[in-house]
Amino acid sequence: MLKLNYSGVTLEAGTDEAGRGCLSGPVVAAAVILPDNFQHDFLNDSKQLSEKKRQLLRPYIEEHALAYAVSFVEHEEVDEINVLQASITGMHRSIEQLSPQPEFIIIDGNKFKPYKETPHQTIVKGDAKFMSIAAASVLAKTYRDEYMEKIHKEFPQYNWKKNKGYPTKEHRNAIREFGITPYHRKTFKLLPEQFKLKL
Repeated sequence: MLKLNYSGVTLEAGTDEAGRGCLSGPVVAAAVILPDNFQHDFLNDSKQLSEKKRQLLRPYIEEHALAYAVSFVEHEEVDEINVLQASITGMHRSIEQLSPQPEFIIIDGNKFKPYKETPHQTIVKGDAKFMSIAAASVLAKTYRDEYMEKIHKEFPQYNWKKNKGYPTKEHRNAIREFGITPYHRKTFKLLPEQFKLKL
């Protein structure tokens, strides 16, 4: 059973990201402040939900949240600053867009940099413990999936529509066969035998 609040403060934002482990595409982060009467039968960590349930949840979260925002950190920036910094940067950008601004922030995972003077708490597996983090995980995942489906049309041979840029066997085989696209992250180990790969 997910809890609604960690800090006891009304304006508590939950934040999470999607796409950290992908070989291509952006890292997408979201931040959400939920009202104190928020409830939904199947809200959970987005990884535990079917795509259909995530799609149903997204408009419900957007309609009922006190505030929400989604930020994209493009693959070039991921290469430039590294994927952990990209995740934190994306979370900061999302929090920055929230109106009202949060008085407390809870973050999925164990790494974060302070945002302004706002108190915060990192929570390992927070997306399976707190509603606002779970809601942020659903938004980050659905926005990112939508983007990957869009760029799939440019490069259908990588089947991003299905694998969303994650390092599946099929995705790696396509890299082996067709090389890399402008959307691939060049600092990532795209293939196990990378040192032989001419990038």
